[in-house]
Amino acid sequence: NNGNASPDVHDDSNGQDRKRIKRPYQSKTFKVEISFAAKIPMQAIQNALRGQESENSQEALRVLDIILRQHAAKQGCLLVRQSFFQNNPDNFTDIGGGVLGCRGFHSSFRASQGGLSLNIDVSTTMIIRPGPVVDFLLANQNARDPYSLDWTKAKRSLKNLRIKVSPSNQEYKITGLSEQLCKDQLFSLKQKSMKNDNGEAENLEITVYDYFVNHRNIQLRYSADLPCINVGKPKRPTYIPLELCSLVSLQRYTKALTTFQRASLVEKSRQKPQERMTVLSSALQRSNYGAEPMLRSCGVSISTNFTQVEGRVLPAPRLKVGNGEDFFPRNGRWNFNNKKLVEPTKIERWAVVNFSARCDTNSLVRDLIRCGDMKGIRIDPPFDVFQESNQNRRCSPLVRVEKMFEDIQSKLPGAPQFLLCLLPDRKNSDLYGPWKKKNLSEFGIVTQCMAPTRVNDQYLTNLLLKINAKLGGLNSMLAIEQTPSIPVVSKVPTIILGMDVSHGSPGQSDIPSIAAVVSSRQWPLISRYRASVRTQSPKLEMIDSLFKKVSDKEDEGIMRDGVSESQFNQVLNIELDQVIEACKFLDESWNPKFVVIVAQKNHHTKFFQQGSPDNVPPGTVIDNKICHPKNNDFYLCAHAGMIGTTRPTHYHVLLDQIGFSADDLQELVHSLSYVYQRSTTAISVGENSDLASTCVCESFQLVVCFLAPICYAHLAAAQVGTFMKFEDASETNSSHGGVTAPGAISVPQLPRLKENVCNSMFFC
Repeated sequence: NNGNASPDVHDDSNGQDRKRIKRPYQSKTFKVEISFAAKIPMQAIQNALRGQESENSQEALRVLDIILRQHAAKQGCLLVRQSFFQNNPDNFTDIGGGVLGCRGFHSSFRASQGGLSLNIDVSTTMIIRPGPVVDFLLANQNARDPYSLDWTKAKRSLKNLRIKVSPSNQEYKITGLSEQLCKDQLFSLKQKSMKNDNGEAENLEITVYDYFVNHRNIQLRYSADLPCINVGKPKRPTYIPLELCSLVSLQRYTKALTTFQRASLVEKSRQKPQERMTVLSSALQRSNYGAEPMLRSCGVSISTNFTQVEGRVLPAPRLKVGNGEDFFPRNGRWNFNNKKLVEPTKIERWAVVNFSARCDTNSLVRDLIRCGDMKGIRIDPPFDVFQESNQNRRCSPLVRVEKMFEDIQSKLPGAPQFLLCLLPDRKNSDLYGPWKKKNLSEFGIVTQCMAPTRVNDQYLTNLLLKINAKLGGLNSMLAIEQTPSIPVVSKVPTIILGMDVSHGSPGQSDIPSIAAVVSSRQWPLISRYRASVRTQSPKLEMIDSLFKKVSDKEDEGIMRDGVSESQFNQVLNIELDQVIEACKFLDESWNPKFVVIVAQKNHHTKFFQQGSPDNVPPGTVIDNKICHPKNNDFYLCAHAGMIGTTRPTHYHVLLDQIGFSADDLQELVHSLSYVYQRSTTAISVGENSDLASTCVCESFQLVVCFLAPICYAHLAAAQVGTFMKFEDASETNSSHGGVTAPGAISVPQLPRLKENVCNSMFFC
């Protein structure tokens, strides 16, 4: 006996199998011990609603959330933290690659000024498309037929997924694939009718294909020339032909989505406000929380109506553009039609680099110079247009970039001020990371990439906004910034900080995270920023050190990453001390005052206009009823929601030593939504930024962090993170050194940016 076996896939046509079914399974006895953990007083919730929050109140809310999870589990839902997903095909949407977007809902309790609140919202997760395993593999690999599948990839994709086997309908977990094809894979079958001299059943070596076709009378159409699914243990494999296996529903897909899958998911997940309200009302009704005995025993009953709150709409701030012109944005938007930039730059020494993008470069250059002139940017003709040779197109991205720079160096008389790079792919070009690293780290050249698919004046104007900011210009600014008359900030020298951490894709646990901090420059201006970026341990949400003493040749850094509500005390008790230590390091007599604010984007609170199908208008502020009973927090919808339902940013004021009035602070945050140089729209904290980012203000030298700075930090972290993507880990460690904590994995350091780009807004 070689330990191989095949499962009992029953077929009523076989009498021996029917006898086997009738045999009772051997019963198992389990001993379960329940031990007392703690007594959690539910009265703590009432205390929290009166502003007397304690550890017990958080535990009591967690108890209620656990009851919600258990209630959903009894309904057969897939549970993802506090989000619940039912096995209903109406909630599935195909996003390609054998992956479905599954719509469910988030449900959790919160203490608020209006009392105990149930926070319910639409939620989406990714699941494996249920059905025949072969159909999933074909879609996942975009293959024509089963015989052209990559079985190494298939093995990785299928590992640990659950299947049902036909015709027995039994469920198994996939542990791997057979090493040989179904028609060649042997296993030992005990022949009870044939016994050896010792009276033991003899083993018959038989292929999996023969067993199912000849012994089970199950016809196999295409499995003979394909590997089998293995559902057994390492030393005792159990093989099943591929076509008899179907993936069960509600299995999460946790790998990184492709660009096209992500775009498809976003497109198909959008819901207008009225549609979302209808879906949420229906979800609450189907949940039937009123029938949950545990909630009733806690004295909790849930209303079926939305909470009514009062809000106000802040007017858009006045903006300055070129020629001293003022204007007011409308509906959170503006444009530069017939307007010049407030501080246009000059582009004198530059060139165009074309990595095989299909476009008329001469026409592109003429249009760019013309549009630049309309915006006040003087652009001289480029020194040259470097076209990639046909033979280099088949090389690796690193080699293509190297060869292009060899060509540039051989023809240009000196370092250019700026390089415009034309890429063949609109998104996720493999050339982007190596190109950015070469320019920013090795040569100190400002560069702008573009994929010239549909180029018009609007496209070129948006491109020029980025180029102008990178080269030291300003596109627009707040009128109160120029006056200067920003409340509190204009009276005292001010630094504005924004922080973010960019992580590797799901499943890439060995890719270092990239931490970035940006700070404002040239007070009293609050529209120019400088970035500092470095690596840290993979998936680490908190920046591992806010303050680090360095040599004279390196930059000092004060850094802070996003935090969740459970980490607010750490910000005040641990990390703020490090910021103060950094200030003392610079000047022992420096005693700044601080305001600490956390901005959260990943929450589940939405606002709807009563009697209107539209989103709430930009500038909407809510600071009552649904906010915290004791803490200082507010919601702000700074941007205009053109598609889907607007998600507000939730601001938590953790510390205010300066004494901002609520109105002044909200006006300041709102105004900073309009200083983002890459855009002609008011912005909120980016969808891709971390759960929270911190704002630190100080009076005397004031340090603050809000919307545009947070987005800039995200851009800097993401852009410099592409440096790491294309390097071999061992090469990175040896060439850049590593930061290693005791017992930790070595974290490769980023290459240093050249000083001239380091001081620029290269991340725009």
